Amino acid sequence: MSEKGMLVLKQLYKTFNPGTVMQKTALDGVTLTLQPGDFVTVIGGNGAGKSTMLNAIAGSFQIDSGSILLSGRDITHLPEHRRAAFLGRVFQDPMMGTAASMNIEENLALAARRGQRRGLHWGITASERSAFREKLSTLDLGLENRLGSKVGLLSGGQRQALTLLMATLKKPELLLLDEHTAALDPKTAEKVLRLTSQLIRENGLTALMVTHNMKDALALGNRTIMMHEGRVILDLNARQKQTMTVEDLLAQFEQASGKQLANDRMLLT
Repeated sequence: MSEKGMLVLKQLYKTFNPGTVMQKTALDGVTLTLQPGDFVTVIGGNGAGKSTMLNAIAGSFQIDSGSILLSGRDITHLPEHRRAAFLGRVFQDPMMGTAASMNIEENLALAARRGQRRGLHWGITASERSAFREKLSTLDLGLENRLGSKVGLLSGGQRQALTLLMATLKKPELLLLDEHTAALDPKTAEKVLRLTSQLIRENGLTALMVTHNMKDALALGNRTIMMHEGRVILDLNARQKQTMTVEDLLAQFEQASGKQLANDRMLLT
């Protein structure tokens, strides 16, 4: 089996504000392996370490100890901008991930040239424009007829769909999705999630998706992990997910953590 897209986290530790009253252990020995093509949903209460784990993988900060391997190479100490060449990322805020003052085709051109040296030849070719139209048409949002529209004029759902397309355009080795539908209304969120599954499947991507919605976590992907106090306490495979309800998941959490999951943002339906 090819190692491309394989992610290995070994004993990741991260404490913020050590030695102060604000000291917080965010990652407490996180160990996790994603096989190429795994689509893993990540759930847990506030402060469980979900977003911190994604930020550690992206290189937003240096971990205290442990190692991060992607596609067989050690990226633990690689700067964030170097990791961006082979990572795709979509954030919770639809305003992140796109340049609002640039138009749709300029944003797509930036994504298409990620990792390439920037030269003087910025012009978008006719073949690129045609390819962008074709890709945009798959979103079913009419954006293929608005290549010249400023991205800042798009709705939140349109921007997240565009960001998803940009993040997967170069078939990243790993796609990181950090509650990327949390700011959207339920109907738009459902559409963006459907698009997410489609893009991951069609491109054969390895993906990690953080969500607060337990129902979505069980319905999407081939694995679900639950985090608590900076550790992975549950790891469910596709077969286990198929027969599990949200109530079952809550019971499993209580059994694994010894605590009740009290979290207003955790959507149970």
